[in-house]
Amino acid sequence: MELTFTERGVEILRYVHRPETPVFESPKPYFHPIRTLAGDVVSAYRPHDHRWHRGLQLTVSDLSGENFWGGGSYVREAAGYVDLPNNGTMRHEEFPAPGVERLTWHTQGGEHWVDEVRTFEVGDVGDDSWALELSTAITNVRGRDLVFGSPTTSGRPMAGYCGLFWRGPRSFEHGQVIAEGGEGPEMMGRESAWLAYSGTHDEVDRSSTLLFQSAQPTVWFVRTTPFAAVNPSIAFHRELILPPGATLRLRYRMVVATGAWDRPRLEAYVRRHPCPAPA
Repeated sequence: MELTFTERGVEILRYVHRPETPVFESPKPYFHPIRTLAGDVVSAYRPHDHRWHRGLQLTVSDLSGENFWGGGSYVREAAGYVDLPNNGTMRHEEFPAPGVERLTWHTQGGEHWVDEVRTFEVGDVGDDSWALELSTAITNVRGRDLVFGSPTTSGRPMAGYCGLFWRGPRSFEHGQVIAEGGEGPEMMGRESAWLAYSGTHDEVDRSSTLLFQSAQPTVWFVRTTPFAAVNPSIAFHRELILPPGATLRLRYRMVVATGAWDRPRLEAYVRRHPCPAPA
């Protein structure tokens, strides 16, 4: 089941909230396809190298040893990825109001660990760009600490992916990265309030830019090769511990723009449209 968003006759966004996903790929809602106002697709779905990558999705690579990301889990003792029976599910429960979703997170063994309230809306529609506003409140109902981690916190260098994750189309490989604190692939593992990725499309003579803004201090996972990916990680270098009954609140904005935006234009947009703090 899915929701669609249309602007000027273009379906710019589709949200699949009850996907048909194999357990090994950790079932969860996702946004795909994502399109610019020009109609160009800026997301990838189930690529052959990582079948569990789906457009834009909120996902956790290591939650107290459970894998809500999909695929194998990085195991320190093995110094590599191991297929384990630990692929959790983020389950859609209901839309209690427009743009508000209630979800529950369950381990592969059937334990209920998280209640989540997610909100999202399309806004800031301009001549050549639009924005997705996304926030989440993740509440620990496990009865014990929840530990958010990543392959890096388990010993793999510079692989700190955990949280909101975007996978770009194949043609976006070797794209341009511009951030508040620097440029290029060296932004991997560095902190910044915002980060933008520009890539070029096949078939049409156009480029597109995705600008990611974070309301909370963020260390970024970003790749330009072998594929385009951006993740404002919540557990890149160190684990995040959520006590029983506590709620983790996060807020992001993703701007989808036609053309390769340069630094002055990105900085001007961020000044005019700061990302609000999570409610």
